[in-house]
Amino acid sequence: MKKFAGFLLSIPLLVLGACEREGGFGEDTYRGPEEEVYHGMIELGEKLEDPYTVENMKEALAKVYPTKSERVDLVATDLYVRFLPEDDSQMKRLLEDGLQLMDHPMDYRIVREGDYYQDPEVGDENITWQYAVVPREYRFPAGIRYELLDKCYIPDNDPLTRADGDGIDWSRVEEEAFRLTGNEDLWTPQTKAGAAQPEGRITIVDEDFIGGKPFGVAGVKVVCNVFVKMASAYTDRDGYYKFTKSFSGKPRYRLVFSNEKGFNIGFNFIIVPASVSTLGKCGPEGVDLQVSQLKDASLFRRCTVNNACYDYYERCNETDLDILAPPGDLRIWIFPDMKACSTPMLHHGAALDHKLLVAYIGVYLPIVKLFLPDVTLGAKEKNYAGIYRATMHELAHASHYAQVGNGYWGNYIDYVIRSYITEGRNPYGSGTGDKSGYCEIGEMWAYFLEETLFKDRYGGTLRSFGRDYWFKPDIFSYLYERGMSRGEIYRALTEEVTSIDDLKDSLVSLYPERESYMLQTFQNYGK
Repeated sequence: MKKFAGFLLSIPLLVLGACEREGGFGEDTYRGPEEEVYHGMIELGEKLEDPYTVENMKEALAKVYPTKSERVDLVATDLYVRFLPEDDSQMKRLLEDGLQLMDHPMDYRIVREGDYYQDPEVGDENITWQYAVVPREYRFPAGIRYELLDKCYIPDNDPLTRADGDGIDWSRVEEEAFRLTGNEDLWTPQTKAGAAQPEGRITIVDEDFIGGKPFGVAGVKVVCNVFVKMASAYTDRDGYYKFTKSFSGKPRYRLVFSNEKGFNIGFNFIIVPASVSTLGKCGPEGVDLQVSQLKDASLFRRCTVNNACYDYYERCNETDLDILAPPGDLRIWIFPDMKACSTPMLHHGAALDHKLLVAYIGVYLPIVKLFLPDVTLGAKEKNYAGIYRATMHELAHASHYAQVGNGYWGNYIDYVIRSYITEGRNPYGSGTGDKSGYCEIGEMWAYFLEETLFKDRYGGTLRSFGRDYWFKPDIFSYLYERGMSRGEIYRALTEEVTSIDDLKDSLVSLYPERESYMLQTFQNYGK
């Protein structure tokens, strides 16, 4: 929880300034780019006529198959709608329905690509319109405002079409619908292979790992769409993805940092559960991308944190780390211009109504409650290894939180904030204040797990992370090097362990056969 209070006390600056974008893709970065890609706000052009409306698809079918069209009764397969959620709970309700939400309309020309859009009529202080394509039988949640924009016919979503019972080449019908609506420039000419199922690989490079060779960006969602025709797929652990839906038009591709492991990396501008990084318009065959810190620092940071979290979650099992994974739906913010990191666990209910938090954030508290981060990561001047190390530290805190809960975390936060205020902006304090034991136990664990996971990835000996403070992660490192597993140490960090003496008692109680050398270890480090 490095400099946690620094984060809290700078909330006003974060809210106003955390949306800065930087960098763009080079032309050789991925397969088939058509324009330069930016990470700011999307700039919309003119409204286009959607070729996938029922009326346009009927007209196209009649043009291509004049006789067969009389025997085919096209009815809507999907509804193109937009929602206006009032708060985080309404947003979550839509996501729980499995909807793929977009913050900008799908039937407008994109003049300039970007990662997010905020409707000016909604205002910056509110959640913007969320656009989606839902099945025609979708039951709209009560209390959430929505508008029906179009009734659509998407051949891939029609079971009869997939069965190919009518002998109709629906790619030809789609192409005609694009021509009839004036969208020929958004169509890719047919090849002998016909429509394509987009596939590819997303990779990244860590210069200090496996000789700097590219490796996969794991578990991230790849989304593409041509108007209301949408598809998504997760990358596997090696970064490969493949869609089940075929495209002949020119899709727009995006990475959505809502990982299949259950964590979300956000935010873009206003409340979104996960950041989106646009990849621009590419061919229907798919997009390949090698993420580079030099070419796209923003995307590099997101992919690095994504992979670090994916690795951590993968290892939180009985045969490896043997510790609890962080709570589900973990929300992680990345701040490129800060070095400080924290694990406030606000989204999961920790310290939201803490009197010090209320006093020092004041009028910004409603905004903080709207965004609700669990983990914040300062990435300033950090390469892959630096971001990886910081992420491991904060996820160690999140696993500790999963075992001890909100009451414990509230006391932890209380000590950190008070120390920051009264001891010269030092969040760890001197170790003498009330509730200092919460900080001592938490930071010993986080620095210890950070250094062992860092060694697992990069080799060498255990680094001396956190050794300059008054607490002693060296104790855990010493026990670990002499055979005590990380899971065995973790099991001692219960809700009742709020001081170094409690920790000694907990370890001895769990492992009485090791009492002698454990007590000697504590004594050697002045504890």
